[in-house]
Amino acid sequence: MATATTEIRVTPEIAEEHGLTAEEYARVKQILGREPNITELGIFSVMWSEHCSYKSSKVHLKRLPTRGKLVVQGPGENAGVVDIGDGLVAAFKIESHNHPSYVEPFQGATTGVGGILRDIFTMGARPIAVLDSLRFGEITAGKHTTEEEARKNRRILDGVIRGIGSYGNCFGVPTIGGEVAFEPCYSQNPLVNALALGIARKEDLFFAKAKGAGNPVIYVGAKTGRDGIHGASLLASAEFTEESQQKRPNVQVGDPFMEKLLLEACLEAMQTGAVVAIQDMGAAGLTCSTVEMASRGGTGIEIDLAKVPQRETGMTPYEIMLSESQERMLLVAEKGREHEVLAVFKKWGLDAVVVGQVNEGGMARIKNNGRVAAEIPAHPLAEEGPVYHRPSRAPAPRAESGKDWFSFAAEGSDLTQNFVKLLASPAIASKRWITEQYDTSVRTNTLAGPGASDAAVVRIKDPRTNAIKRALALSTDSNGRWCYLNPRVGAMHAVAEAARNVAASGARPIAATNCLNFGSPEKPEVMWQFSEVIDGIAEACNALGTPITGGNVSFYNETLGKSIFPTPVIGMLGILDDVSRVLKIAFGNDGDTIVLLDGFGVGATLGLPAGGASPAPTLGLIPRTDLGNQSPACHSERSEESGLVPPVIASRQFSSS
Repeated sequence: MATATTEIRVTPEIAEEHGLTAEEYARVKQILGREPNITELGIFSVMWSEHCSYKSSKVHLKRLPTRGKLVVQGPGENAGVVDIGDGLVAAFKIESHNHPSYVEPFQGATTGVGGILRDIFTMGARPIAVLDSLRFGEITAGKHTTEEEARKNRRILDGVIRGIGSYGNCFGVPTIGGEVAFEPCYSQNPLVNALALGIARKEDLFFAKAKGAGNPVIYVGAKTGRDGIHGASLLASAEFTEESQQKRPNVQVGDPFMEKLLLEACLEAMQTGAVVAIQDMGAAGLTCSTVEMASRGGTGIEIDLAKVPQRETGMTPYEIMLSESQERMLLVAEKGREHEVLAVFKKWGLDAVVVGQVNEGGMARIKNNGRVAAEIPAHPLAEEGPVYHRPSRAPAPRAESGKDWFSFAAEGSDLTQNFVKLLASPAIASKRWITEQYDTSVRTNTLAGPGASDAAVVRIKDPRTNAIKRALALSTDSNGRWCYLNPRVGAMHAVAEAARNVAASGARPIAATNCLNFGSPEKPEVMWQFSEVIDGIAEACNALGTPITGGNVSFYNETLGKSIFPTPVIGMLGILDDVSRVLKIAFGNDGDTIVLLDGFGVGATLGLPAGGASPAPTLGLIPRTDLGNQSPACHSERSEESGLVPPVIASRQFSSS
């Protein structure tokens, strides 16, 4: 094979700098049958990164329930898809953009929202809602947080909130719910998880499988630049150090107006019938889209980088393949009908260029001005990367939980003052100043936005006729502190809380997506936490009949060796058959009866910090959760004739609603 001349000769040291271990580099050479060139090394490094390959989590993720009678598409595609009746499907997924949001909060958050929206409309679904789940360090100085740390945390918080609001508002999708929490462990380790929901007709779904030898491969959307090279793929595959702030050039830059055009053009092109497959260029950019489409389709693919629209001069094949410039797609069209696709994108003022074709043989062949810059078997690259059974060990017994906390209702304590302190805590105080920065009602389908109900509720309209077809409820929930104290039980609570919130809005929980945020997988204690959380989620989802349709794993959420709490975020989806029966939180009428259906459970101790400016609730022991009792409560049919549909508040973990 004649490859293009490169200036850099690959050595084991350079491979290590790219994040590949000696064993992984040996595997690269085995697959190729030779030494890789620098472009090929870059391709392997991003595809086999923790963020893209799930090499430390695959063995555990297999234990999650992913099948159900309503599941149309489970894990493995751009988003999970469930059947919601009347020929319609809902595509939904949650993903993280934690590391980029620490390095550059505004752009990290904007591109996190943009990326999850592309995952949805890549499936052929029109996005109708966004939710988030956010974790930050304490924003006021106290026992565990210095004034300088609090100031940094406020800067990150401000940038992330502005970023989420900016992208969603400009794109034209409502941000209808979410959660925000503050803990010292998230200082310098913010969690920015974004969930998007879209609707499509079942027959209009699209998948990322390159089929048909000779079919043209078309690049569409924004031009490629140098932003984001080794961005999400590698930023999210190593812990933060003191040099992390120097990685700002690695953070992608988003353009929501460009993405809005891309959405409309993609959906219109799909309706021509000329599109065979489509893939978003997210983490790992052009590398991921070409390789994954070929691997899923059981084909090969060839592209010429000289034809790729570029906004910077002198870009190398390495830079073009690894760029994570936003608002770009790669699609496969039927041979002879590519002009139909190109015409649609021209109408919307977007670049659309035939850059290659699907071929047989299973090779991903990357050319530059006709010369081969990289040639790699697609399937081994995408599917036969490293898989680790990492050591797992329970942490040493901790000191008594809550020893630095005093009881909320201890004898002699001032309950009124303690209650005021509790309500003043940033973790509990109103988040209205945040949600007011989001457009929660654009597209006029929001039935319950932030704070109105325990779950966000949005009406469903047929994409073709605009006829109203029921409503969907969504909730994002987690409790890192509980998962720190008991990962398995804490994860069960996260699932149960999300399901209860959906049920309390009047909907029936049907499926879930998850975003699993953890410290370094190289630490046995973290892998033990991860394994326990997986088992807790699996047990709860099985009991509640809510399969996991997809999601994301984010490891290496730690700075200078300090890990975050294990923080699995659950996004729960439910169906509400009657849009007029949405349940709200607000009390309705004087004299209405208030009923407590369940309590915290035996052994729970609510407390406040013994010192510091940020009082927050903690539990000495985690309350038990009876999934057997919760399942019928979440799925019970309400008596419409009796009118027994008063406002309901689900079991609360002191949220801000």
